[in-house]
Amino acid sequence: MLCMAMLAGCADTKAWLAKHFGRPPPDESSLYVAPATDDYLDELYRLAGSDPAAQKKIFADAAAAADLMPGPSTNLRFALILATPGHAGADPERAQSLLRELLAQSPLLTPGEVSLATIHLQAVEERIVLTAEARQLRASETEEAAVSRRLDAVEAENRRLRDELDDAEDKLEAITSIERSIREQDQ
Repeated sequence: MLCMAMLAGCADTKAWLAKHFGRPPPDESSLYVAPATDDYLDELYRLAGSDPAAQKKIFADAAAAADLMPGPSTNLRFALILATPGHAGADPERAQSLLRELLAQSPLLTPGEVSLATIHLQAVEERIVLTAEARQLRASETEEAAVSRRLDAVEAENRRLRDELDDAEDKLEAITSIERSIREQDQ
């Protein structure tokens, strides 16, 4: 009974591989066959050009494969999907971490997989830096706007105080004029 369950699982895995990687499953003699680089690129192209529902399905499939069958290829697939911008599941920081872990195990990857991981890691790191710089720029613009508002308020207060000073000087001059005229009358 256990053998039958295992054989059924193998058949399901072969069908899943054929469905997701668009080619027949590996022959029985090989223990592991990495997907071709084109397979990764095709999936990333579908992810980038799909509607949100299809993107969500591609993301969920990659996450499930990485969880259920952790290995270099499934983890790379998931990391590449995390690294691809433009969909709800994109997570550059997590992609960066996964890609670094995978590159640390590069003997387990094909040369094409190493190239994809390296290229996407560099792109993700650039995106993380640019995002941080954009945040700092927005924060600095917010600070500048606050300083500008404060400066406008100080200038308005100075204008008000100058106007009050002018009024006070006019009143003082009027009082001085009245006092002069009273002194002149008394003399």
